[in-house]
Amino acid sequence: MVLILSSESDPHAVAVRDQLASMSMPVVILDLSSFPQESRLAITCDRGAGVRFGFQTSVESIDLGQCRSIWWRRPQQPQMDPQIRRSAYVQFGLSECHAALTGLWQSLNAFWINDPALDTAAQQKVYQLKIATELGLSIPDTLITNDPARAEAFVQRYGAGRVICKAFTATEAHWRETRLVRDDELAHIHSVKYAPVIFQEYIEAIYDLRITVIGPKVFAAAIHSQETEYKIDCRIDISHARIEAVDLPPKIIHQIREFMGRLGLVYGAIDMRLRPDGSYVFFEVNPAGQWLFIEGATGQPITECLARALARGGPDSV
Repeated sequence: MVLILSSESDPHAVAVRDQLASMSMPVVILDLSSFPQESRLAITCDRGAGVRFGFQTSVESIDLGQCRSIWWRRPQQPQMDPQIRRSAYVQFGLSECHAALTGLWQSLNAFWINDPALDTAAQQKVYQLKIATELGLSIPDTLITNDPARAEAFVQRYGAGRVICKAFTATEAHWRETRLVRDDELAHIHSVKYAPVIFQEYIEAIYDLRITVIGPKVFAAAIHSQETEYKIDCRIDISHARIEAVDLPPKIIHQIREFMGRLGLVYGAIDMRLRPDGSYVFFEVNPAGQWLFIEGATGQPITECLARALARGGPDSV
């Protein structure tokens, strides 16, 4: 059985579920937001029978010990019963849920895409940049700070319209585009004291790159962001961007594989840019990044490749 930790509202989870089903592979999407209100976890440790892991949802019983592979796609957070109103009790209940689930994931003998602990570490942008530089990947000059003086000096070093700022996280509730820092915003630079901000030199581009990696497989696509209305962040006008499959230099492919290996990731969606001088600049990797928009535009068999890796309990070879 393959277990997908996400929800039915996630089109990527559904696409892989359907692909696995077409391969006659038993597969379940487990939505953890139903836990502990509607779902029941049972872990039994018996000297004679060993350890067993069960999860009962409102529609099915899942023997987690039978999982060949688990896709840590975008697991939902447990939700406490609304009748529990005291914040201290809610936090205690959530803490207990997370402790039980973390122990569960660490105990299952399954192939992970990606291992939860490694996935969490790999999401950290500072860590990503450190590993990238150690492997010789080019990155933008970067400052991460809540020191207004340092932030102002960094912006002035490159000049108006030559520095971008971005957030560490992007959620539906708190989403921020990557954008240029304007001269008039320097009057408000003191506000960075409230929380660290990522500042980077702006990288001119021929095009942006979304590089989807599954084990040794590397699917590279060019996003022609410079032909759209918003050239700074390709996500803003992605529906109007021309997207095509491209080949990467062997050296870049080798560095990407080394990078993923250092992070311990099987899957990742890497963002880079190709400069006008022909050099490649690494921005970040998203361990749960989207690919359907790339697959639809290029025909690259990303969904099939990911499903095969889950079905066989390991990624395809090169």
